[in-house]
Amino acid sequence: MSYKRLIPCIFIAGKKAVRWFHDDEVISEDVIGLAKSYSDSGADELIVFDLSETDDEHEASIDLMRRINRVIRIPMIAGGNLKRQEDVKKILYAGAKRAIINFSKYDGVEMMEDAKKRFGKEKIAVSLNDFDALFKRQRVIQESCSEIIFMHRLDLNSVMNVTDIPSVIVTDTMEEPELFKILKCPGVKGLSGRYISRPELDFNAFKEKCGIEGIQITSFESIMDFSEFKLNENGLIPVVVQHYKTQEVLLLAYMNEEAFERTVRTGRMTYYSRSRKGLWVKGETSGHFQYVKSITIDCDKDTLLAKVEQVGAACHTGNPTCFYQPLVGMDYDGKNPLQIFEMVYDTIADRREHPKEGSYTNYLFDKGLDKILKKIGEEATEIVIAAKNKNPEEVKYELADFLYHAMVLMVEKGVKWEDIIKELADR
Repeated sequence: MSYKRLIPCIFIAGKKAVRWFHDDEVISEDVIGLAKSYSDSGADELIVFDLSETDDEHEASIDLMRRINRVIRIPMIAGGNLKRQEDVKKILYAGAKRAIINFSKYDGVEMMEDAKKRFGKEKIAVSLNDFDALFKRQRVIQESCSEIIFMHRLDLNSVMNVTDIPSVIVTDTMEEPELFKILKCPGVKGLSGRYISRPELDFNAFKEKCGIEGIQITSFESIMDFSEFKLNENGLIPVVVQHYKTQEVLLLAYMNEEAFERTVRTGRMTYYSRSRKGLWVKGETSGHFQYVKSITIDCDKDTLLAKVEQVGAACHTGNPTCFYQPLVGMDYDGKNPLQIFEMVYDTIADRREHPKEGSYTNYLFDKGLDKILKKIGEEATEIVIAAKNKNPEEVKYELADFLYHAMVLMVEKGVKWEDIIKELADR
């Protein structure tokens, strides 16, 4: 069974979200909040279109995309006002999974081919307004992009007979039967447009309607039926919950069949409370949701391991994990490198938002980018000098100094450790 995706659009105009390409009615003045609400409410991806007309407006839109990427937990693809390869690079560096190149522009073909050579076809999507463009340029489109964004209603059967590239349909229809028809088309990967982009849309409720129509819309599916699990005497299975990045164990909870199915369907960890004798979605009162990354089962099929993205603290006490009280064993250095990097990064970011008198970090931010870059250059030179000496301790100290100043630059430019790790993984 092929899975479909619900992909709302955000159209940015003047730092605000407007309703449509040629409809400048403002639907939200908080673009970041709107994007986060889509992500939190069950959208599977997000399309962001920049409708700016000037270079300054375009830079402001790029900045909004960068900030959107920090708060959403779903892939983002983005485009609009791409005039040169540098614009494509900025879109990708802002966190977009793919940059959308408008094929209808006079230089669209050349730009798409150049972008494919520079960034790879997996990073490129193309937007098409009509079937003829696809038919006439089928070969170059097939070779240069990994996704097609169709911007109007089309003869879908004809389209899908021409190309097997995954396609997203951006439609202005508000009629559910027509939306179901689009989603049932084999070549359609996702649905976007007016209906899906409504801020008030209940994504999970619409996914349930799609399920009734035989359309599977979810990022997850269990390859094992719940009936195959070995449950305890109360009909429950224990779930060990682990942070997907740091591998830290966050909590132990239980699921019944309904909790498991809801977790798989919504992508949010849902448990069975033995004390309340009912379901509870982790974070529904505190906002500290847990988003599923993966769920595995042990060799005896009697325990689940869930790796999650944790928002805020996992424990109701405010501790990052429920396992914070030592009982037995000797002290040891259990620091996780990524945790340390992110902790220092968060401290630097907090200094920028909440300046502290006498703070060296605030001194660097106050002096500006040139001072930060000067210090990075100095610290890099210190590493070279230390490496020429015999004492490895000097290298350790100088590398630590360099990494601190590099993190100041990262905060200044809006780059996070997650961005660096993803870039290294992609290489």
